[in-house]
Amino acid sequence: MSEDWALDEVLDLLSDEYARSILAATSVEPMSANELSEQCDASLPTVYRRIEWLQEYDLIEAQTRVELSGNHHKVYSATLAEFSMELDDGSYEGTIERTSRADFLEEEDTADRLTRMWENL
Repeated sequence: MSEDWALDEVLDLLSDEYARSILAATSVEPMSANELSEQCDASLPTVYRRIEWLQEYDLIEAQTRVELSGNHHKVYSATLAEFSMELDDGSYEGTIERTSRADFLEEEDTADRLTRMWENL
């Protein structure tokens, strides 16, 4: 998403209890949609809808977790570091600070896993 986001849209998103729960949970550790559904006590469609909205504003990112069993799935991690709002001369201005968590999976990367898998054949 570009930096041309509407403050009222971000406030609407952050006022949603499920979106906030997803951000809070994924700020601790990467989680799959199924894990988020359980953690946030929300249906899977609700979780996916909120993830989609959060991704529109780059507040959450996805990475594929590659499993040796072949059950690859996406996990999500919050990129929102800080949101602030300022009132100046009769208008509001919002600021979003993000952090990249592209390396949030503590396990081996895909290349290492493929090498290990190939060696064990």
